[in-house]
Amino acid sequence: MPLALEIISPERLLLAREVDMVVVPGTEGDLGILPGHSKLVTSLRGGLVDIYEAGKITDRFFVTGGFAEVTEGRCSVLADEIIRQADLDPAAAQAKLAEAKAAFAAVNLQDADAYREASDALISAQAMVDSVALAPAA
Repeated sequence: MPLALEIISPERLLLAREVDMVVVPGTEGDLGILPGHSKLVTSLRGGLVDIYEAGKITDRFFVTGGFAEVTEGRCSVLADEIIRQADLDPAAAQAKLAEAKAAFAAVNLQDADAYREASDALISAQAMVDSVALAPAA
């Protein structure tokens, strides 16, 4: 029994197909979702969404954050921003990381919301740089 997967960006539905498994970057750790999984809604951190078919990763997408909703037969990934791993630009990823580091260094530690936002942006930017490094050579 396959798992119906939907990956949705703010602009459009990027992918809708049946897969064997999907691994999403939850805020508390990576989650492997198989058919029959318990119902779940989780927030996502910056990282890779790995799509498995026939025992191997067939697609990878980088998400900056968002949510995943899981039922027994479906997983919907609602991403803030999503990019195919192969389309990640190493220079842009490094620039985003430098910007996030600067913003984090300048944050007022007394402002919990600003701190959380800067921290999330830094985690996402570092994950993007790490995801570029994991991409297979073209």
